[in-house]
Amino acid sequence: MTTMSLDPQTPFALARYREGAGTRLGLVVRDRIRPLDADELGAAGLNAFLAAPDWDRLAGLVDDAGEWMPLADVTLTAPVEPRQVLQAGANYREHVIELVAAGLTNNSDRTPEEAREFAAKMMDDRAANGEPYFFIGLPACVVGDDVSLVLPGYSDVHDWELELAIVIGRDAFRVSREDALDHVAGYTIVNDITTRDLVFRKDMKEIGTDWYRSKNAPGFLPTGPFLVPAPFVDAGDLTVQLDLNGQVMQNGSTSDLLFDIPSLISGASQTMPLLAGDLLLTGSPPGNGQHWKRFLRDADVMTGTIQGLGTQVVRCVAEVPTA
Repeated sequence: MTTMSLDPQTPFALARYREGAGTRLGLVVRDRIRPLDADELGAAGLNAFLAAPDWDRLAGLVDDAGEWMPLADVTLTAPVEPRQVLQAGANYREHVIELVAAGLTNNSDRTPEEAREFAAKMMDDRAANGEPYFFIGLPACVVGDDVSLVLPGYSDVHDWELELAIVIGRDAFRVSREDALDHVAGYTIVNDITTRDLVFRKDMKEIGTDWYRSKNAPGFLPTGPFLVPAPFVDAGDLTVQLDLNGQVMQNGSTSDLLFDIPSLISGASQTMPLLAGDLLLTGSPPGNGQHWKRFLRDADVMTGTIQGLGTQVVRCVAEVPTA
């Protein structure tokens, strides 16, 4: 259960919360929430609203004497219902430089300083002349932090990757970089869980990466708790921090993205239309478990915070073997 409040600098946000066996869409202001029906939303549902978001309409409800409840009294779940999830890989400059430099230092006669200089030049050339790298996730893996993260028993190297996620608004198909931000409804937090020893195929190395097995176990995309409207977010310079059991593991900024948000939206939309409510993950800063040589264990608690978007708390439990 999420009991923290929305950032005081954020006027309001959307969230979804448990109600009986189902969920309700709600408007969040500070530490309280009220349900939104179709008439108040001006749309049949969340994705229909996001296709043409009227944030001024919802702003008019902020001071309304509606059915407000303390956030502490409800159980929030994932604030989105995406039909597609796209993920950008190797998109934080400093993170990729660290990975490349470590590999070069271990496998060549370069000094650490020479390896880092070489890696930095590679990344700057990629940013100038390359293009984003995308793979896809399963929408079924999107859950709220009301769901514990079950660590599959087939591996001991499950890792975290806290990321800023773009929530698509108006459908985007082959849009230009200049027009890309017109297709953003808002932003949320996603922790892209990865099973490291399944990333690369061992039986046929020529195939390369196996994102399906390494990233798509149940609950491997904890999302939310809030969907913050795009007008309230300066997404180009946000602090991204993940704590593991109270210890800071990741602490980066979206200003370090190799490919910025307009470039990601434009690039991803060239192949397949991005639909209202879809998630586009932007990559993860340095400080993954692979860097620390410390992976997720039973009873671990991850606390992920992105500036202005709130805080996500994910509790890990070991998978219980079946008879």
